[in-house]
Amino acid sequence: MPWLLNLIYLLLIIAAMPWLLWQAVRKGKYREGYAAKFLGLVPRRDGDKTCIWLHAVSVGEVNLLDPLIREIERRRPDWQCVVSTTTMTGMALAKKKYARLAVFYCPLDFSWAVKAAMQRIQPNVLVLAELELWPNLIRAARRSGAAVAVVNGRLGEHSFRGYRRIRPLVAHLMRKIDLVAVQDETYAERFRSLGTPETAVHVTGSMKYDGAQTDRNNPATLQLAELAGFGDEEIVFLAGSTQEPEEAVALDVFRRLSETRPNLRLVLVPRHPDRFDAVAKLLDESGELWQRRTNFHKAATGGRAEQKPRVLLVDVIGELGAWWGTAKIAFVGGSLGNRGGQNMIEPAAYGAAVSFGPNTRNFSDIVSAMLARDAAVVVADGAELERFVRRCLEEPDWAAALGHRAKSLVIEQLGATERTFRLLEAIVHPHHDLTTTTSRVGNRESSGPQ
Repeated sequence: MPWLLNLIYLLLIIAAMPWLLWQAVRKGKYREGYAAKFLGLVPRRDGDKTCIWLHAVSVGEVNLLDPLIREIERRRPDWQCVVSTTTMTGMALAKKKYARLAVFYCPLDFSWAVKAAMQRIQPNVLVLAELELWPNLIRAARRSGAAVAVVNGRLGEHSFRGYRRIRPLVAHLMRKIDLVAVQDETYAERFRSLGTPETAVHVTGSMKYDGAQTDRNNPATLQLAELAGFGDEEIVFLAGSTQEPEEAVALDVFRRLSETRPNLRLVLVPRHPDRFDAVAKLLDESGELWQRRTNFHKAATGGRAEQKPRVLLVDVIGELGAWWGTAKIAFVGGSLGNRGGQNMIEPAAYGAAVSFGPNTRNFSDIVSAMLARDAAVVVADGAELERFVRRCLEEPDWAAALGHRAKSLVIEQLGATERTFRLLEAIVHPHHDLTTTTSRVGNRESSGPQ
C-alpha cells in the first residue's frame, strides 16, 4: 500500500509540475522547505519530554491551534509542543506566533519522508487540525508508537460524499485514529459512518470560539487603532480575509457612503499576501487617499500628508484578529465567490455588526448558529452589502444589537479547548478513561455549535 501511494503522489506531482513552476515564478510559492517535505529532514528533537506534534495546514489552522497550545503549556509544562504547517503563509505566521517552539514544514505523504520525520521528532501524539487524513503520515505515527488525534474536526458534506465512495479504504484509516474531537454532532455522525470507532469520537464544540478575543481594549487592538489614527468618533468598516473581487465591492460601497459620512473609514485585509499589490493598484486607481499598513511611518499616498487617509490596506500577515477589534461594521470575505467563506467568529466576538456572502460552506455550523440567533446578515452582492452598511450607519442601535447578539453567542460557546485538552491528556496517559473524561468536561454531545 505505501509504495502504491508513493507512486500516485509522484505521478500527481509530475502532472502538476507546470502549474507548480508557474506558481513559484509568478507568486513565489513552493520555493522552500524541500528537505523537510521530500526527505523528512525536520528539526531533530532533543530531550525526553512528552512530545505533542501539532499539524496546521495554513494560516487558519495555525491560528486555531493557539488556544490549545497555550492550554497545554499552562496545564502541562512538562510536555513539549512542536508545530508543522504546509504553506508559506502558514509557516510565516507560525514562526511569528510560536517563536518559542520548533516550527517546520510537514513532510509530504511519501512513506520515506514521514518515517524520517517521525524518527527525528519522536512524538507521543500527532495532532491533526480539523481534517488532514494522510495515510502514510498516520501509519508512520502509529508504527513509531505515537497516538493520532484529530482536533476541532469537521467533515463537510462535499468531503463526506467523496470519502463515502471509498469507505472501505477510509474505514481502514479511521481505525488507526485514537481520538476524533469534532465540532458538533453532525460531524460526529459523519465520522462514525465512515468507520471511525464509536469510542474515538467526541463532540467538544469548536476551538475557534476559544481563540477569539472579546475585549476591544486589548493591547494589540489599541496599538493598531492608535497607529491608524482612529478616533472615537470614527466608524470603521472592515472587510477581512477578502478575495477578488471583494475588495473592489467593499471599496465601491465605501465610496458611495463616505460622501455623506466623513467619519467612515475603510480597512481592507486581503486573505493572501500575493494579492496585496493588486489591491494597492486598485486603491491607486480609485483616487482615494489611502495607506499601507507597512507604511504607517510614511506620508499618505498621493502626497497629501496633511490629510488623514480614510482607507487602509493591511498588507501584513497575522494581524487580522486584532484589526477586527477596531471595526464597528464587518464584512467577512471569501464568501461572495466560491471559496467557502472565512472565519466570522473573530468580528462576532468583538460585537461588530457582521455580514458575509452566501457561500460559507466551510463554516456552515457557525453560520447556522449565528443566523438562528439573528447575529449576522447575509449579503448576496455589492448592492446588499451597501444596504447593510447604510443601515448600520443610519440605525446604530440596530447595529449594536446585532453585534451584541453575536458576542453573546461566542461567549456561550467557550470551553472547547479545555475539553479537547482533557481528551488529549487521556490518550497521552492511556489509564485516563476517555468516557469519564468527556463526562467530566461537560457532556457536549448535543450542545456544540449547530
